[in-house]
Amino acid sequence: MYKKIAKILYKIFTPATVYKYFFSISPMYRRSTGKIKYVSKNLDTINIEIPLSYKNKNYADSIFGGSLFSATDPIYMMQLIKILGDSYIIWDKYSSIHYIRPAKENAYASFIFSKEEIDNIKSGIRKNGEIVWDKKLSITDKNGGIFCFLEKKIYIADKFFYNRKINTPHISMN
Repeated sequence: MYKKIAKILYKIFTPATVYKYFFSISPMYRRSTGKIKYVSKNLDTINIEIPLSYKNKNYADSIFGGSLFSATDPIYMMQLIKILGDSYIIWDKYSSIHYIRPAKENAYASFIFSKEEIDNIKSGIRKNGEIVWDKKLSITDKNGGIFCFLEKKIYIADKFFYNRKINTPHISMN
């Protein structure tokens, strides 16, 4: 459903505009309470805000950890899907979060891919057909004080390689 809606929106708006204004209102993301605040034209940088509100405040009057985690969950994958294009399979393989202190005010995160990272991803895929890319992220207050760290492992594969891999019968060693 989201792909079909996005396809229509891309005919009218730039990908950056679609992500900034429409991603935040999608039901799957809106529930996280995160808000996309900035998207660069080439989507290499996306900034989000997670406002402290009655929707995500926990018993300790801080942002519920699940809101911090879910507001960050889809961003790197969505960035790579648009940056790399339709020739790739991209999905989150692993995520972890390490809490440092309670988020008792609005939280912020910046998702950035450098040109060098994108080149290294493409090079790794040309060489191996698939890779698992590690990204680390901090969720901070407005002054850069850290609430938590996240680690993401993102699976990225050449679409042809991936389809051949999943359709090749494996030999059982039983």
